[in-house]
Amino acid sequence: MEWSKFWLYVLVMAGVTYLIRMLPLAAIRGKVKSRFVQAFLYYVPYAVLGAMTIPAVFSSTGSLPGAIAGVVAAAVLGWMGKGLLTVAAAACVAAYVAAMFLH
Repeated sequence: MEWSKFWLYVLVMAGVTYLIRMLPLAAIRGKVKSRFVQAFLYYVPYAVLGAMTIPAVFSSTGSLPGAIAGVVAAAVLGWMGKGLLTVAAAACVAAYVAAMFLH
């Protein structure tokens, strides 16, 4: 790739990223008073994270039962209030063990 195209792509990407972050600040000047909009803005990060993560979880392992075991282990430990490292490690171990026994 030519360096001029590379830097053009980087500049366009930086501009788009900046606009996405700057437009809400410019559009909303005061405190949001609508309870609906506040609730919507509160839950958007969780919904986007879930929409990005869940499909990747089920397609990243070689077996569906292993992925299900990992998700169940993560959900149970997360519900119990365990830390992120504990939940992630247990989900990995559960997915690995389930895949080993079910294949």
